[in-house]
Amino acid sequence: MAVAPITIHQPRRLAVGAGMIREVGTWADEAASVLVIATPITAGFVERLQLSGRVSVFDAIPGEPDIATLEAALAAARTVSPDLIVGLGGGSVMDVAKLVAALWDSEQGIADVAGPNRVVGRKTRLVQVATTAGTGSEAGIRSLITDPVKGNKIAVESPHLIADFAVLDPELTYSVPPAVTAATGIDAMAHCVEAFTNRRAHPMIDDFARMGFRLVGKYLARAVKDGADTEAREGLMLASYYGGICLGPVNTAAGHAIAYPLGTLLHLPHGLANAIIFPHVLAFNQPAAPEKTTEVAKALGAESARSPGDVSEIAKTFCLDLGVEMALAAHGARQEDLLRYASDAHAIRRLMDNNPIDMSVEDVLGIYRAAY
Repeated sequence: MAVAPITIHQPRRLAVGAGMIREVGTWADEAASVLVIATPITAGFVERLQLSGRVSVFDAIPGEPDIATLEAALAAARTVSPDLIVGLGGGSVMDVAKLVAALWDSEQGIADVAGPNRVVGRKTRLVQVATTAGTGSEAGIRSLITDPVKGNKIAVESPHLIADFAVLDPELTYSVPPAVTAATGIDAMAHCVEAFTNRRAHPMIDDFARMGFRLVGKYLARAVKDGADTEAREGLMLASYYGGICLGPVNTAAGHAIAYPLGTLLHLPHGLANAIIFPHVLAFNQPAAPEKTTEVAKALGAESARSPGDVSEIAKTFCLDLGVEMALAAHGARQEDLLRYASDAHAIRRLMDNNPIDMSVEDVLGIYRAAY
């Protein structure tokens, strides 16, 4: 069978290693006005950027940024007219930074750019400095913003959203709490695994995925145990970056579709939602990709995975050993809401259609019930 054509976008420049955040100031030496998009916590790293121009900070980014968040960030940009935008944070921060860089001086709004390849262009330079290891947003061409009226995610995809410079500095992740480290690490693994077992899987992306999920298997428990383990933290940042590359040409599948309503409706953090769903979807898809699923199981520390039941147990044990609370009921989910979640997840066709096995609403509901 012929391999489908593929296009991969990556940041024009990538710096990896402890202390590499300082490279931003050197690289940005001619930037007269810089807007840093951050959270109140990650704003504490602004001085480490060593920027010499006029620096403004917009730090009102919640865990699930919505249209109002984006509009506020765009207003901040229009006040300072930046020639450089820096996203300094996790996936939510970097997703907003992409859209601000593309839209602050454009006549386009979020409704105009929703979907693939609708962004007209971008004149403002963009730096992405990751402070968590999970979303891989620094590597990618997608941005997700919540529509609070419809209760779903608006996905924008464009090569104009790629960073000019991305930084993976493990020192910025030392203070990430163990629970967040665990959940975001499993999210990074889910990006890799869902691309790996995808209907649109590609041999080149398969190898990025393998590097990613093996690094998570090797280093996540170490980073949860010791937040200042530089080698483990750097390994997870690379895993997250590789997952971000997987998202571009292949993307995720049912796992992320099923996790999204847990973010938009139950307000769970994105990484945690994916961690809870990950074992169930991996097991559901095992019959369609048995050899690949066995590779994933080995990265999780198992010798083999002969059945969906084996796979579910292996993946769930991996997550539980990291301290993740895997029961939806413990996070405030109600049995009577599961059908609404299932209907919403099933409607996310841009991801569901990538899944190696077609899923009915009943299949999705079965996964929520198993996770309940």
